[in-house]
Amino acid sequence: MVDNGQPSPWWSATRHADRKPFLMARSAITRAVRTWFDEQGFTEVETGILQVSPGNETHLHAPRTEIIGHDGTRATRYLRTSPEFAAKKLLAAGEAKIFEFARVFRDRERGDLHLPEFTMLEWYRAGASYDAVMADTVVVIAHAAQATGIGQFSFRGRTADPFAEPELLTVATAFGRFAGIDLLATISNGEGDRAALAAVARPRVRITDDDTWSDIFSKVLVEHVEPQLGQERLTVLFEYPAPEAALARAKAADPRVAERFEVYACGVELANGFGELTDAAEQRRRFAADMDEKERRYGERYPLDEDFLAAVAAMPPSSGVALGFDRLVMLASGALRVDQVVWTPPAGET
Repeated sequence: MVDNGQPSPWWSATRHADRKPFLMARSAITRAVRTWFDEQGFTEVETGILQVSPGNETHLHAPRTEIIGHDGTRATRYLRTSPEFAAKKLLAAGEAKIFEFARVFRDRERGDLHLPEFTMLEWYRAGASYDAVMADTVVVIAHAAQATGIGQFSFRGRTADPFAEPELLTVATAFGRFAGIDLLATISNGEGDRAALAAVARPRVRITDDDTWSDIFSKVLVEHVEPQLGQERLTVLFEYPAPEAALARAKAADPRVAERFEVYACGVELANGFGELTDAAEQRRRFAADMDEKERRYGERYPLDEDFLAAVAAMPPSSGVALGFDRLVMLASGALRVDQVVWTPPAGET
């Protein structure tokens, strides 16, 4: 304790010593992961943080700033929520296998699993299916565990063996198994039928009049599905419904679903990957719809990055994945919260 009776700041010798084992684990994991990417022939890149658009997903919020030119002109910029836009411009430029330990920023996020500033490990393979980055993700997670020597991940009473063969589970199967919902029956022509999903989900989640199909989907996912994932081993949850495709392409054999996957351990989402959409017109349509919804909900919208949309049309078929590196370190080091595994916690916190 300091003299005024308040808790010691995070940089006090005692509190830093408590966190030191987790920070050493972070360094070991970083080295191991970098070595693996190097062995696979990836190039490490470092892309810009200040962006014209921080991303165009409805529920992601970015800090906003202003840059002043040498002539005094002012321009709005955003701190990125992901390095995805810049990375895809590099794919369009001819890079084939890239990765980045990216600092990213998100407003409205703080908790045991969330920080307003954090590290996202993101990588892309040109000319590869999303099965390839699924496999990458499982290997990267195992390398993290191997780097610390941990035998199993644990979080809030749940455990998972990072070295075991992962469970492969479609979203539709998961909704049927854990919530008794035939999810695909509520999708047609790539759109969700709000009334149909509300009818089958109402006994399981609270639904309000202004909930969209996606809102109801998210409530069922969070309350009934996610807690069951990553139990005893990793779970790869794949074939997300088309209304939740984000930046993923539709599955050719079944347009009701998209080439999107997430990886879970102990109920914790670790990674989100795509078979990347290369149809710029479709990407523009999705972004515009998401920004309309953001404006309706939050009274704000972000501009579209026209340079990015041009890159989408120029980039080759690719796959990519974003992994929450702080969360991975938390599980592989035995920490209880992500703020224990970052060298400097969020500014302004003790």
